[in-house]
Amino acid sequence: MTIFRTLLVVLALMVSASLHAQKASTPFSVIAYYSAGPEKVDSIPAKKLTHIIYSFCHLKGNRLNVDNARDSATIRALVGLKKQNPDLKIILSLGGWEGCPTCSDIFSTDAGRTEFAQSVHQLSQYFHADGLDLDWEYPSIQGPPGHAYAASDKENFTELLRVLRKTTGPAYELSFAAGGFQKYLDESVDWKAVMAIANRVNLMTYDLVHGYSTRTGHHTPLYSHPDQHESTDNAVQYLIKLGIPRNKLVIGAAFYGRMWENVADVNNGLFQSGKFKSFIDHRRFASELTPAKGFQQYWDATAKAPYLYNAKDKRFVTFDDKQSMKLKTEYAIDQKLDGIMFWEWTCDAPKDGLLDVIDSVKRARFSEKAKK
Repeated sequence: MTIFRTLLVVLALMVSASLHAQKASTPFSVIAYYSAGPEKVDSIPAKKLTHIIYSFCHLKGNRLNVDNARDSATIRALVGLKKQNPDLKIILSLGGWEGCPTCSDIFSTDAGRTEFAQSVHQLSQYFHADGLDLDWEYPSIQGPPGHAYAASDKENFTELLRVLRKTTGPAYELSFAAGGFQKYLDESVDWKAVMAIANRVNLMTYDLVHGYSTRTGHHTPLYSHPDQHESTDNAVQYLIKLGIPRNKLVIGAAFYGRMWENVADVNNGLFQSGKFKSFIDHRRFASELTPAKGFQQYWDATAKAPYLYNAKDKRFVTFDDKQSMKLKTEYAIDQKLDGIMFWEWTCDAPKDGLLDVIDSVKRARFSEKAKK
């Protein structure tokens, strides 16, 4: 009987380990960037996510630094979500738009890269974080006004990843947020060298028409349009042709829209001159961008992207909606990519939001594959 019981226990452990491995190896990441405080963390549906990227830490001298006590509390609260989802990874991040003014200088020297990597290791151990996402906007090309950049950033970025991997070890997750636009793809990164080290690249396939533009367009289209080259598919196919593994590519979705004003009533405002006005979170759409307030929604069948136009106020809005989110998630699965990420969780509607669409598609698709 003792031997029989022992065999049953061993068998149970083997089955449990097998099920855990199958669950953990589900080949699709759903990654949320999070930039709010600790008070909203408990509302995050942790079981619908594989990763949460805390946004942002910054440089203090050569070291990665958490800016204040509130940010520290936020990171601790995020790590606490592992009680709900033990497989959830909590990732620290560096930078963001206007968040890396000294990156080019600090990462240009061996000493700067080494001290930074050591600080990443120490900070991650302190918070029990699982990885680092580098959001340097941008190596080698112009980013925010006043941020230094140099041609040597490209090589230094590769060296930075090498030092980070050596310092943090093979189990630590290293990723970076990459511009989804062509100039970044062409000039900022030594793709083959970097992707041999990084776990994944989070392609910012949004803001593809940004605030500097005086012409409207889709800021997060799935496919290119004769009037707009930049798109999610353009970035993905470019990297695939370079030989970058599909299972290291993550596409980006936008939980917010971009609004232009002074847009002429031609082609429902699409691809017309205008002036960038503001961002608007998805959670505000249902109350602020309504037909009653003059906004009519349209669909670009080529780009697979929605947009709104208000003929009276001459305002144009570009965004992701449930239809485009479904198509993007299906695209990532069909293309055998690592997954989909989005900026930013607090922008989503509190009920029946865009994350729910991603989760629904993921569950349906992988349920179908399991049955086959």
